[in-house]
Parts: sequence; structure tokens; C-alpha cells
Amino acid sequence: MAVSSQHVVLFPYMSKGHTIPLLLFARLLLRHRRKQPTLPVSVTVFTTPKNQPFVSDFLSDTPEIKIISLPFPENISGIPPGVESTDKLPSMSLYVPFTRATKLLQPFFEEALKNLPEVSFMVSDGFLWWTSESAAKFKIPRLIFYGINSYASAISISASMHKLFTEPEIESDTEPVTVPDFPWIQVKKCDFSQVVIGSEPSGPAHELMMDQIKSTTTSHGFIVNSFYELESAFVDYNNNSGDKPKWWSIGPLCLVDPPKPGGVKPAWIHWLDRKREEGRPVLYVAFGTQAEISNKQLKELALGLEDSKVNFLWVTRKDVGEVIGEGFNDRIKENGMIVKDWVDQWEILSHEGVRGFLSHCGWNSAQESICVGVPILAWPMMAEQPLNAKMVVEEIKVGVRVETEDGSVQGFVTREELSRKVKELMEGETGKIARKNVKEYSKMANAALVQGTGSSWKNLDLLLEKLCKSRESNGAN
Repeated sequence: MAVSSQHVVLFPYMSKGHTIPLLLFARLLLRHRRKQPTLPVSVTVFTTPKNQPFVSDFLSDTPEIKIISLPFPENISGIPPGVESTDKLPSMSLYVPFTRATKLLQPFFEEALKNLPEVSFMVSDGFLWWTSESAAKFKIPRLIFYGINSYASAISISASMHKLFTEPEIESDTEPVTVPDFPWIQVKKCDFSQVVIGSEPSGPAHELMMDQIKSTTTSHGFIVNSFYELESAFVDYNNNSGDKPKWWSIGPLCLVDPPKPGGVKPAWIHWLDRKREEGRPVLYVAFGTQAEISNKQLKELALGLEDSKVNFLWVTRKDVGEVIGEGFNDRIKENGMIVKDWVDQWEILSHEGVRGFLSHCGWNSAQESICVGVPILAWPMMAEQPLNAKMVVEEIKVGVRVETEDGSVQGFVTREELSRKVKELMEGETGKIARKNVKEYSKMANAALVQGTGSSWKNLDLLLEKLCKSRESNGAN
């Protein structure tokens, strides 16, 4: 008997970069429902009290999405009271105890599942490994979301499988090594977390990662916020690596968010308007909410931007004028604007005056830039960002790479290097090539979500059909 409707549960990790894509996925499911009335879908999103206002605001125009808030655990060692998301952590070194603490949500989650209409499938963040136990208990198919692309995961899987840095042991952090499954790609040890490629992995971070990996073995697949045309060789690699859960490219999810209704323009949009009218292209500078930049490096960054003489809009939580010293704000007032408020990054990147993006290469930011056709100046800092930067610069050639003095990811970037690379992106030949390439990928990105013909739309069709059948067969048992 055909399933009359589908009820999907989404449980994002408590970090904006992980939460926003899953909320956009909720929107995509509703859009799919409207276009495919034979497969009606309802959605329930789980969160915690301090994260609920953000989630509710984000979904304020979709009242049909239900939001359930679970009490976040208190008195976690090392975590300040009231902290329920990673952007509020004093340091990302607290990621492991914070993530471990989420397991205390499990009994509340399962109690809530008991009282919900029958769940067709759930999508939960890979960091919330314990949700696989809840899914199994209630016989709910679980899909995993990690927030990374297929390129980074394929390179990591290959490096780990072939023991690339451990057999034989490679001491150097910066010596290039060829990836066996992708012989045109060379990586360095510092491109990976030690948790992933350490010779004798141990400790709390490794144990947490192993729990997360183990929980994927019972899943029904991964949903990937990307599109097939962007990284086809790596999607195929992930889907042909033995009897493993399937990787479903269903993005770019940033294209799902509807344009915001016109309201009062913030000051930085007025500033961008003026620069556009003056014919002066702007470099947007932002490193996400979790990058930890020392004052010494911040000063070098500021002076590099000043030396480059390009127009720039820099979003940062730090008081740059205070760090650099007297006179800096006056010196850059004609060609630079520094913003400490929360901004709508999509609105800025979409602005016609923005011609480049100096970014940490978090996947959400990189993909937004690709989708609007803005080339990237890649300065990765942590997690899988070095691999994203490699993809952006070497694989799809839509950017330029900032290099550190010692070649490591965590190394120091001089003002001279930054100034040179900013000018290369904004005015140089490499920047022109990157700009041409990114415009082509932008067209492909927009085509991927076209109803009926787009690769991501078709993937979502197939995914829902597969999970529909899975639910029917579960019901039959």
C-alpha cells in the first residue's frame, strides 16, 4: 500500500554552520512537497532552548514546520553555563566535552519521538552519533549530515584507507604526498586533523570521532550540501567504495532560501551601493564564527588589506582599530569598512559590487561564493578547510590561495603575501581566470535544483522514493 504522507525529523548540531543547511533542507522538502503533491511531507526540527529563537526566526515564514526544544544539559565541566552552541564556546578546544554532553539529550529526544506521528526518516548531524541508537530503537531510517563536501570526504577516506602518512611514517607536516586514488592531487599532513591521520590515534577527540564513524555504518546514507557537477569524480568514488551508505548530493542548499523582503538597508549595503556606483570593486572579508585569529595575525591582515589599496568590507567581531592602534580607521575610511554586527552574508556576496571573497573556506561560505559567481581568496584555518581550499584553487580553479610563511595551515601570513594575493585575485590574470570559471559553476549550481531536470532535484526524488519503500518494508515486517 502506498504511503499517504511522509514525516521527516531533522536534528542539527548546535553550530550555525551545521544548523543553517539543515533548516534550508527543511525548506527544500516543503518546496518538493508543493511540486509533488502525491508525496506530501511534514517536518519536525529538534533544537535546544538557547538555539530555538534562531531556528524559529529562520523558519518564521514556514509555520508548517514544527520545532521541538530539548533541555540542554547543565553543569558540563569546562563549559560556561548557558552555552548551547559552538560559537559561544570560549575556545574550540572545548568541542569534545561540548559534543559529548549532547548525549544527555537522548532520553528527552526519545520521549519526544514516542509522541510524534510516525516518522518516515530522520536526518541528524554526524556529530550527534547517539541519534543512530534512537533511530534503531524506533526503527526509523537515519540519514547523516556532516556539512562537508564529497571532495574533502573522498580525499580523507583515501588518505586514511591507504595509511598515507603512517606507512611509511611521514614526519614532515608540509611535504606534499600524492593521493593514491587521485594521482593528480597532492596533500600535506597539515591538511588533515591529527585525529584523522595520527600514527597512534588516541585520546578523547579520537574516541569521539570513532563513535561518530561507527554510527554511520547503520545509516541509510549521507546527504551532501553540494551538487554532482561540481565534484562528480569524488561523489562517484564515495558511492563506489564497497558496500557503504550512499552519498546523496541535494544542494546547493543556499539557493533554497527565498530572497528577503525589502526593508531598511543596513549601512554596509549603502556603502556597497556607493562603491558600485563609483565603479570600485569590493573584496568581502569574513572568516566565520569559529576562526581564532591572534592579535598579531589580525594586525598583519589589516595592514595587508591597507597596503593592497583595494576596497574591502571586513566583518569581524574584534575591535580592529583597538588592535592596530590609532590612525588605522582614519587611513582606511575611504576604501575600507569594518563591520562588527551580524550580517546577511548571502546578501553581501550577491551584491554586484562584490568581486572577491577572502574566506576561511568553510564549506557553506565557499559554496555561497560559487553560487553567486564570486571568486575566492582561500585562507583555511581548521577542520576540513584546507581540503576545501585545495578544491577551490586546484580542482575547480575558482580562487587563489593565501600561503603561510612555513607552509603549514596554522602558520603566519605576512602583510606582503596578503597584499600580493588580494591584488592577484582582484586585478591579476589568475583572478580573471577564477572569475570566468566561477561564473560557469554558478550556472551549474542554479541548474542543479531546477524541478524535474536538475541533478540535485532528481537525487531528492530518488532519495524520498527509496526511503518510502524502506518504510513500507519496515511496516510489512
